[in-house]
Amino acid sequence: MYLEIKNLVKYYKKNIPLIKKLNFSIKKGEIISFIGESGSGKTTFLKCISGLEKINSGSIFLNNLALNDENIFVKPQNRKIGFVFQDYPLFPHLNLKENILFNLNKKYLKSLEYMLSLTGLSKLIYRFPHELSGGEQQRACIARALIREPELLLLDEPFSNLDSSIKNSIKEEIHKIIKKTGTTTILVTHDIKDSLNISDRILIFKAGVLQQYDNPVKMYCEPANCYCGKILGDLNKIKINEKNYYLRPEKIKISKKSPYQVIIKKSYFQGKEYKILGAFNNEPWHFFSKDAIIKGEKIHITFKKEDLIFFDSLCENFFT
Repeated sequence: MYLEIKNLVKYYKKNIPLIKKLNFSIKKGEIISFIGESGSGKTTFLKCISGLEKINSGSIFLNNLALNDENIFVKPQNRKIGFVFQDYPLFPHLNLKENILFNLNKKYLKSLEYMLSLTGLSKLIYRFPHELSGGEQQRACIARALIREPELLLLDEPFSNLDSSIKNSIKEEIHKIIKKTGTTTILVTHDIKDSLNISDRILIFKAGVLQQYDNPVKMYCEPANCYCGKILGDLNKIKINEKNYYLRPEKIKISKKSPYQVIIKKSYFQGKEYKILGAFNNEPWHFFSKDAIIKGEKIHITFKKEDLIFFDSLCENFFT
């Protein structure tokens, strides 16, 4: 594997570990999303990989080179890792070109024109950070990281400060740039749509422990536990044969007749369709419809048995 994390432990107080024996690996060129609740150690994990934080035990290998283990600690500046922070730290007194080239080894200068073209910044090189939009600043940070030909790119909440009107287009641009350069990437984000849209695999983290690590479809449709199920999106509860099951909103279809009836509470317009809030056996339900449905109307819904998600009894308390 290209990146290997083995038994990584990180704590600030020994009896309160932030990361507990984390194990996972990444293939070359993959984009991995790392998601979890606030304070779960996501940013700390990125700092451990980059060398900005020292680990307490375990090992980190990148491209067959040990960056961290019992005997080795490679300094951050000697790790071929690009780190893009969420607050776009560009030097305000330098123009865009100077920011990208700051402290750059001369051997990488040959890539400047290509990187500017790739990121769509060729006509903005003499502008200062205050003259750039949020999206342009973010692309400048990406260009500054990628021109150094990193073996690994770390993105910490890279889209959180972007206006919603440009967020999707910038996200697509950055995804294309990363894939075109073949740069192995770890993305930390709180936005589940970011993870589902651009990741090859998703890693869910809670209480210092890896909960699930798989491709987006498997994660969404077959969550390993109730936490993974809930963090990735809405779940609708249904009791069948005295057992509680759950359904994703996308798996529910409106039907002319069925044993299942939902009372409509509200319709939310979301562009090409409506997100419907209803009540089924006094449980709140969400699903989608191409048309708005009047409040108070009773409609029939249907679903496939294979789309039902079941969690063991230990998980049930999570939803109460």
